[in-house]
Amino acid sequence: MKPAWTIIAAAMLLSACGGAHRNAPADPLMAAGDRITVRTVRIPEFNPVAGEIATRDQAEALVRIGGTLVELRVREGDLVTRGQQIGRVVDSRTGFESRASAAQAAAATAQAEAARAELGRIQYLYRQGVYAKARLDQAQAAASAAEAGVRAARAQQSASAAVVAQGAILAPASGRVLRAGIPAGSVVTPGMSVATITAGMPIIRLDVPQSLARQIRAGAAVSIQDQAGLGERRGTIAQIYPAVTAGRVRVDITVPGLTTDLVGERVSVMLEAGSHPGLLVPRRFVNTRYGSDYVTVVAKDGAPVSTLVQTAPAADPALVEILSGVSAGDVLAAGEPAR
Repeated sequence: MKPAWTIIAAAMLLSACGGAHRNAPADPLMAAGDRITVRTVRIPEFNPVAGEIATRDQAEALVRIGGTLVELRVREGDLVTRGQQIGRVVDSRTGFESRASAAQAAAATAQAEAARAELGRIQYLYRQGVYAKARLDQAQAAASAAEAGVRAARAQQSASAAVVAQGAILAPASGRVLRAGIPAGSVVTPGMSVATITAGMPIIRLDVPQSLARQIRAGAAVSIQDQAGLGERRGTIAQIYPAVTAGRVRVDITVPGLTTDLVGERVSVMLEAGSHPGLLVPRRFVNTRYGSDYVTVVAKDGAPVSTLVQTAPAADPALVEILSGVSAGDVLAAGEPAR
């Protein structure tokens, strides 16, 4: 027979073990893991729209006189400043007109000198009483007419020189040359563009359908996809043009650090247009096994239940939208319950 103290010790040990079992948590993983209550929130909707890198404006370097383009000093990609001469047009007629104007000015000057000399002699003889007052008035009128002829000839000469000076093609704005495809030696006419130059800050320009234009607003954030070396960037809608052309509305987006190195490059923009109610949870609450997504739902009795769900990516990579499998008010636990 065992001693009484041995039986009492054994009973106390069994009682302690039973108490420890009742106080221990049902699942150590559930006790240590995070929990979240699923709530319905407004989820922004993003539509992919094609855009291109552009500048706020584009300036055209135009020809002011007709003639031959004798030189074009810039090529695509060059940087120019406003007022810089980038080309020159020469019209052979302006050379002849300039020489004719110079000759007319010289002739008018000679006539004016002769008229002034004649007026001086007549004034002397008038004081001596040789000529009457009428003859003096006639000489003074002739001298005034000769002076007017000189001024007219010089004005014509200046006009001819101004026409020649208009053969210089000037950059209308400071920026980068986008197009300069007319070779030297080409015949050009007034108003013809020989170069296109960027003007203003670089932007991303979109042409969105008019049905989508009513759902966007200035100041809204957009996401630019990884194209043209941009990487994942965030931009802001700067302007929505108040006009519809061929069923589309033009939208300008500003992006910090955007350059004009690749003007015209196509990019993909995720444009926020409205929202819908849905369930968003952190991605760490979703477990993927064999291509299917599961979440751990905490039952009313505290037991973890692995539930199959259908998910969709969200704008924030740290979140995921749950389309089916759980409802608002369900409690989810991070981690995967023991099988």
